[in-house]
Amino acid sequence: MRIDIVSKEFPPDIYGGAGVHVAELSRVLASQVDLYVHCFGAARDTDFHGATVRAYPNLTELGDANAALQTFGVDLAIVPGIAGADLVHSHTWYANLAGHLAKLLHGIPHVLSAHSLEPLRPWKAEQLGGGYALSSWAEKTAYEAADAIIAVSAGMRADILRCYPDVDPAKVKVVHNGIDVSLWEPDLETDVLESYGIDPHRPSVTFVGRITRQKGVPYLLRAAKLLPPEVQVVLCAGAADTPELGAEVNQLIEELKAERDGVVLIEKMLPRRELIQILSHTTAFACPSVYEPLGIVNLEAMACGAAVVASATGGIPEVVDDGVTGRLVPIEQVQDGTGTPLDPDRFVRDFAAALTETVSDRDEARRMGEAGRRRAQEHFSWESIGRTTMDVYRSVL
Repeated sequence: MRIDIVSKEFPPDIYGGAGVHVAELSRVLASQVDLYVHCFGAARDTDFHGATVRAYPNLTELGDANAALQTFGVDLAIVPGIAGADLVHSHTWYANLAGHLAKLLHGIPHVLSAHSLEPLRPWKAEQLGGGYALSSWAEKTAYEAADAIIAVSAGMRADILRCYPDVDPAKVKVVHNGIDVSLWEPDLETDVLESYGIDPHRPSVTFVGRITRQKGVPYLLRAAKLLPPEVQVVLCAGAADTPELGAEVNQLIEELKAERDGVVLIEKMLPRRELIQILSHTTAFACPSVYEPLGIVNLEAMACGAAVVASATGGIPEVVDDGVTGRLVPIEQVQDGTGTPLDPDRFVRDFAAALTETVSDRDEARRMGEAGRRRAQEHFSWESIGRTTMDVYRSVL
């Protein structure tokens, strides 16, 4: 059986959870099927754990075009290379058009994995302009025509059926994201902490993620002002989606630094070893997202033995066991797709209270972290996810 996976992200160019998912899924599937991976970007290794990798750069003719239109250009370039596949599996809207067109052109089933939904990320209009209408069209078209849809959580499945009511519910299967606990395990060394100025003897709250509206970083920064003064705030943050959001977050960081010490900002994608050590030593990992289909970063933190304090939204409650592996913070949200809290001040206070409760009892936080690692080991292995994904493939072949 030949399976072709299409993804924007693939090693070494990974910047989000979808890329992690595709890489790990490809690793476990490559030994079971004839696997081809089509990804965006510059040429890279042509073999990945036995999978054949083909990379496609942006078309030079579309160099000055809207980013969404450039994406469509790459999708069109990918489609001919899928000839000969028995099934195509696309990930995120960036790849959905390629999957859909390959289905039509080559007469093969199209399975897609839902890692996020365009209707629930309306702030992307700030980033893409009219391209947001293009990305939304591509996603909707692919979802309604797909032979099967894999949702990374039950919460995501509900969102799919709400956003796309013409999709047959029988086609939407839940297959969680996963974690390789042999790669993500506690590191008790302190050299990385010291290199970034993090005191291993002080309690800390750590955030890891991109600066995007869905990650809720401004709420976390406001909550951080309410934390006990001895608590460090470690922000491993990627670039902001828009200059406006970047300016807002930078201002909040400067205000936080003016009020307290121990604010550490790391503005880059960290190597895995460095991130593991930081997560292994944090007292609480913070996930203040207003939209999160599942949240691989929470699994990474749990695998490293960190207690997780997270918004009770999307698929997060399927990962974080409230009171056992961390704490879930209630959030009532506006139903306009933005995920904005109905009462932002209350959400900030509640998030600060949950963080304070966690960092104030470091023994309990450590017990939660140990329970979190056990949960990651027992419920979220990539091998089991690979087997379930294969079952989805067989159901449409």
